[in-house]
Amino acid sequence: MEKEGKIYVAGHRGMVGSAIVRELNRQGYNNIITRTHSELDLTDQRSVREFFDEERPEYVFLAAAKVGGIEANRRHPADFMWENMMLEMNVINAAWKSGVKKLQFLGSSCIYPRLAPQPMPESCLLTSSLESTNEAYALAKISGLKYCEYLRRQYGADFISVMPTNLYGPNDNYHPLHSHVLPAMIRRFHEAKIAGDKKVTCWGDGSPLREFLYVDDLANLCVYLMNTYSGEETVNAGTGKELSIKELAETVKKVTGFEGEIEWDTTKPNGTPRKLLNVDKATSLGWKYSVELEEGVKLAYEDFLNNPMRAER
Repeated sequence: MEKEGKIYVAGHRGMVGSAIVRELNRQGYNNIITRTHSELDLTDQRSVREFFDEERPEYVFLAAAKVGGIEANRRHPADFMWENMMLEMNVINAAWKSGVKKLQFLGSSCIYPRLAPQPMPESCLLTSSLESTNEAYALAKISGLKYCEYLRRQYGADFISVMPTNLYGPNDNYHPLHSHVLPAMIRRFHEAKIAGDKKVTCWGDGSPLREFLYVDDLANLCVYLMNTYSGEETVNAGTGKELSIKELAETVKKVTGFEGEIEWDTTKPNGTPRKLLNVDKATSLGWKYSVELEEGVKLAYEDFLNNPMRAER
């Protein structure tokens, strides 16, 4: 990407999009355009096409998405599928038709099968069944990356995809029902500490294994790939390290200073038993993460404390 190139970051107010904007600014990319949802509804095809026709961005980071945790995905699968499918197809199609030089689609590791080989290589996509609790979201994300792949194959479009592992960090969503596991724990343990509670209840039995990547590390990879990678296959983004949800809870307990006990509600679902990405491709391209988990949780907790309104999302 040229430093003066016009860059559109879709979803700039979210955790991933805001991190990409920070990284672009840090590296000297200042010709960045953004739109809030009230300014541009990405599910409205006509509005999206008009935006691309008027603004003519040269590069696009597609980080916009409707996201949520297990409970939100379980309750609203139709909403998750429709909104994500619509906004992805609208942006990718308009970018291609308007002659965008390069587009990067941001997906999720939930696209891979529930019982995929571990660590999960990019090649295991569509080899067996998905995890049922977030199948709708996963199918939408698979459609987005496949559309990018097909546009490349049929028309030569330089559209690439990145599949991050579980993310956390500044500007995360701490809603009690619609957040992912790590920010949900940060809020839960913090509120228990403030209330003087003697225990915190977490879902499942704590056995599932998960991988977590600090969002600023992802943003660094995203910009790096826009300058170095043009392959058809997606690129996994992660640390290559995993820990149990129980270990994660202990880490959050330590960082937040909660002194009570942790109780596990085994009537609630665990989700996928293990999710570890194979990050050999990203490593072979010359990239590696820099923020270790406990350091990242401290940074995320500081962000939570400094931005109390985020807890209301």
